[in-house]
Amino acid sequence: MMQSYRTSPPHDKRGGSFAQTGDKAPRRTRHRQVIRAALAPFPLGERPIENMVHLLEAKGVRVYSLAENSIEVDAFALWHSKTPFVFLNTLKSAEHGRFDAAHELGHLVLHRHSGPQIPDAERQANAFASAFLMPRASVLANAPRMATLQNLIQLKKQWIVSVAALAYRLHALGLVTDWHYRTLCIEIGQNGYRRKEPEGAQRERSQILATVFAPLREEGVSKAAVADQLQIEGDELDKLVFGLMIVSLAGGATSLRGSKGTGDFLRIVK
Repeated sequence: MMQSYRTSPPHDKRGGSFAQTGDKAPRRTRHRQVIRAALAPFPLGERPIENMVHLLEAKGVRVYSLAENSIEVDAFALWHSKTPFVFLNTLKSAEHGRFDAAHELGHLVLHRHSGPQIPDAERQANAFASAFLMPRASVLANAPRMATLQNLIQLKKQWIVSVAALAYRLHALGLVTDWHYRTLCIEIGQNGYRRKEPEGAQRERSQILATVFAPLREEGVSKAAVADQLQIEGDELDKLVFGLMIVSLAGGATSLRGSKGTGDFLRIVK
């Protein structure tokens, strides 16, 4: 059975992206209960997560880059049988990619059996990602008394999140009012920080893919040979593996079969 989730960012009429305000208390309480239950299998404490891609891979999630050049799609997640997959849009900022990775993890955990079309699925995944990347106690201990765009730009580095995601989290925790949050969202949009993150972080890479492709590089296996084995184009292979070790592969069409004839290194997942 294959179940998938595609995520695109919502925008308001003024070009800012923010959650709806004015929700009723029972709905907020229900959301918090759902998120707490979903976070239970991840006892990560209050320290910031250093690398989301590495964490997903450690939990058995296959992480790849979206091969399609689509600004509108942030990320894509699916269950293939019992294996979870996450595809990230690497055209986005590193901070945006971390939130997308956590958002898709939320879908995989929360909506595996219910599907992505349930009411509030996107809001639940956003809340999960926000709480996952920015633990409540950590944010409460470090939040400024009066949040400004400039101090949020500096503070976001602690959790390696976007300035928009940090503003969202402060609002969700009741540390800024609805009016203050909307003002921050407008300022973020006016400064172009939804298209280009200020003082951006370094993009996260896959350690699993690097480990897989390192022996191929040492044996002189070409990128063309790997792509041919997978029945895809070389450019598509670059995008799927984040341009890791595979881009350094050079030389002739060395076979992908091991010297001992034990079979193929790689195969297509169908």
